[in-house]
Amino acid sequence: MEIDELKAGVAIIILNEKNEVLLQKRSDVGLWGIPSGHIEIGETVSQAAVREVKEETNLDVTIKKLIGVYSDPSSQVFHYPGGKVVHFITTCFLAEIVGGDLRCHSEESLDMKFFSASELPVDLLTMHPSWLEDALDQKERAVIR
Repeated sequence: MEIDELKAGVAIIILNEKNEVLLQKRSDVGLWGIPSGHIEIGETVSQAAVREVKEETNLDVTIKKLIGVYSDPSSQVFHYPGGKVVHFITTCFLAEIVGGDLRCHSEESLDMKFFSASELPVDLLTMHPSWLEDALDQKERAVIR
């Protein structure tokens, strides 16, 4: 498999008061996933995480903890519909909602919804279940996968 690009990404696990996880149905691939995106030049990983959540969900969040850093090509290579193949090094955070109201931004998302961890949609992006599993594991230390 030929990889076109290596990118730094962020993923943000947001749980509500019922311990349900926020997922977005992505418009680019039509699959459910954890809010995520790219780090832009000049910003930190935590700034990117807060910005991406605001852009995609209209929620204001604060970072609670680092869940892990994911770079294994077996789970971190993403095939875009146009044919581009990107290997992501993703920093995953647990975040808490501190403001805003949940809204779906149609250019990136088809839907936004909270799901119980035991009732996740079957059409979930392949890399995301391990992020969620690590977030719900409640370990003190971050993981590196």
